[in-house]
Amino acid sequence: MLAEVLHHLAPTTGETHLDGTFGGGGYARAILDTGATLWALDRDPQAIQRGAALLAQFPGRLTLLHACFGDMWEAMRDHGVSALDGVVLDLGVSSFQLDDAERGFSFRADGPLDMRMGREGPSAADLVNTLPEAELADLIWEYGEERFSRRIARNIVAGRPFHTTAALAEVIRKSVPRDPSGIDGATRSFQALRIKVNDELGEIERGLDAALKLLAPGGRLVVVSFHSLEDRIVKRVMQQAAGRTPGLSRHAPSALMGRAAPSPFKLLTTRAEKPGETETRANPRARSARLRAITRLHPGEDKAA
Repeated sequence: MLAEVLHHLAPTTGETHLDGTFGGGGYARAILDTGATLWALDRDPQAIQRGAALLAQFPGRLTLLHACFGDMWEAMRDHGVSALDGVVLDLGVSSFQLDDAERGFSFRADGPLDMRMGREGPSAADLVNTLPEAELADLIWEYGEERFSRRIARNIVAGRPFHTTAALAEVIRKSVPRDPSGIDGATRSFQALRIKVNDELGEIERGLDAALKLLAPGGRLVVVSFHSLEDRIVKRVMQQAAGRTPGLSRHAPSALMGRAAPSPFKLLTTRAEKPGETETRANPRARSARLRAITRLHPGEDKAA
């Protein structure tokens, strides 16, 4: 959704933006082409290495940092940056990670059962081979929304240890009925393990909070998510920031204390935007993408403007 991201982010010469998920550098290049200055983060050291050519092409306007986007507040503070004109986050796993069998993110090619974006901490194999059955089932249910999680966990525990993606995927597929939609039976369980290994939902919470704090007046935050768990968090945080929370009863104690201060944020998207048909035909992975955006208002600016 590059065109939609650029529309809402609207980078221009003289502005300072942050790409919190550098990945392959697609958003970064497009932002730099507008003349803006860019800070780019990625927790994956391989992504930072891939950025060398872009650094050489845009000397002085691109800074690449090996860091999680959930730590952007600290990363920017350590480099003397206190306000940004725009932040973009493209959540989830990157195509580079999915397509590299050695990273262990995908069941479509056999590889080590790893799934660590930053190469540190427990791997997917560590979780699969050590968690008690009940904890493993809860993990698959919570992060994968997999209704056969208990059956899957029982069969995993009976068959472990597992060290490769293919071996784990085979056991999971045998544990669930065939999905009439054609979705691979291992998809939700692999998603759950990946999210847990990388603390992706916690990372989103921390990253959104930091991004909103860093936005200068008029600054824009654009987030692209790829599954419902991500999008729910983005929707909730943005709606709360914009003051779109359910109204309190007039009898509630907080209501008797007077009106809260007006929110300094305004939603740029009233509902999640989806990719067009042309993009989904060219890139099937984009079909589940959802975009939401928000802006910090200038002091005294009317939300209706």
